[in-house]
Amino acid sequence: MDPLLYNIYDNVMSWFFYFFGITFPIYALIGVIGIKGFLTITRYEKGDSFLYRLNPVTKIAMGLVVMTIAAITIWWVGAILTVIGLGIYLTLKDGKRKFFLGLFLTISSIIGSAWGIATYTPYSILHYAFGNFNPVVVWVWPSYFSVMGYQHFLTLQGMEYGFQVAMRTTPIFLYSLILVMTTTPSQIVRALTKIKLPIEVIFSMVVAMRSLPRIFEAIDTSVKMQFLKGRGYGASKWKMPIYMLVGVFYAIVPTLIYLLRGAKYTQMSADTRAFRAYKDRSYLYDIKFSREDYIMLALFAIGIVLAIVATTMGYGRAVPYVGY
Repeated sequence: MDPLLYNIYDNVMSWFFYFFGITFPIYALIGVIGIKGFLTITRYEKGDSFLYRLNPVTKIAMGLVVMTIAAITIWWVGAILTVIGLGIYLTLKDGKRKFFLGLFLTISSIIGSAWGIATYTPYSILHYAFGNFNPVVVWVWPSYFSVMGYQHFLTLQGMEYGFQVAMRTTPIFLYSLILVMTTTPSQIVRALTKIKLPIEVIFSMVVAMRSLPRIFEAIDTSVKMQFLKGRGYGASKWKMPIYMLVGVFYAIVPTLIYLLRGAKYTQMSADTRAFRAYKDRSYLYDIKFSREDYIMLALFAIGIVLAIVATTMGYGRAVPYVGY
């Protein structure tokens, strides 16, 4: 091939791969999950499965245990936890829909994380993770990509390393969303107050939980108003996610204004409920640990012990590596 044509080809394909790593996860999230999908998996809906009956402290402990196990063990333990977490989604209200939303969110997260990590990871880390390896070069980036922090060579080992790291982070947000979808803010306040957690920390968590679905509600309303005014009119099905993404960008300012106005009502709500008027709170409905809570806590303890044993046997390092 002519050197000039090869140079053009190399630059065009490099920028294509660059934008693919950035836009594909976002395109998948907006086009497949959508704003309504995010609203579904970030708000509480009343259900009757065992997860809804668990003490909020148990569900918080579940997230912490999963994070700990995924962090200290080999990468495929995180993959197993991810599969189990997706299976748990099936027990929720409207479980099939939430399962597929969680699945698409997982796939998008894995692709985005793995691709980003693969391009930025120094070769010294790969040597530490894989030992004395012979790098298999998949792509050579133009030299000026180093300005963005890219390693000059994209290797197969780098992509595998990125996938391993993604398997350590993906289960964390999957299990965190379970707490949000199965617990009301009021239940969290009552449960965490019982274990003497500072009320300032509890209130911050509750405000964050209440704000998350409101953010997506405000964005959804703003985007719908933009489409009613003609945005994306006549566009094909494949272009609609792009118009929606642009609509989300323009919805940032209205959403911030909505949230700032809502902060005033949050303060008024806390004042009318005599928040911090007394040192101790009184409860109409008490939250206790049930038999299911003790069973789950016992399973968490067993999981931590097994993770420690696996780590001492060589199935875990500070840096992910290929296991046997």
